Amino acid sequence: MKNLSPSIKGLIISLLTMGIAFAIYFVFLSKPNYYLVDNPTPETYYFKLNNGEEKILSAGQFLKVDLQKGKNNIKVFDQNKTMLYDSAFTVNKARGLLNITNKDYYVNNQYYGYGLNRDSLMAAKAGIEIDKKQYLGDVKKTNKLYTEDFYYNLDEDYDKIVKNVAKVESRTKIFRKQDFINYYKNYYNFK
Repeated sequence: MKNLSPSIKGLIISLLTMGIAFAIYFVFLSKPNYYLVDNPTPETYYFKLNNGEEKILSAGQFLKVDLQKGKNNIKVFDQNKTMLYDSAFTVNKARGLLNITNKDYYVNNQYYGYGLNRDSLMAAKAGIEIDKKQYLGDVKKTNKLYTEDFYYNLDEDYDKIVKNVAKVESRTKIFRKQDFINYYKNYYNFK
């Protein structure tokens, strides 16, 4: 390295720094993409994706599954292995949730930013009513078979660290009904 010109040394150092930065990103910061099938009920369900092998989903469980972008199909059976339905759905994004029980899920939009007045942002949104109680904020209810309109899946938490404090950003997360109610009470601390 002694015989190299200063510009070549600078190039080598910058390439090493860039390599270290990419390594840190992929090891610690990158977010994996995957699909979940969820069962928030006390029953057991069986299902087959794209005519593959039969899988079991016990009460309260979720399971990571492989899906292809484009058209997919699912057959869902009850605990007695009686077919409940056979349906098709389209995958467009890199993560999603299959709601085989047709239960209610809530997609919450969480705002980030420096000097952010989250109370005013919450009050500006219509909110949602759950079990005759009003919840403020940017929340949407879904009970579709397949949804992918969120950033964080059921088993992921919101970021603890604000990555860009110069502007207001938001991220969406999907919740089971009771998990959303618990999150709302803990995060917003309304009395």
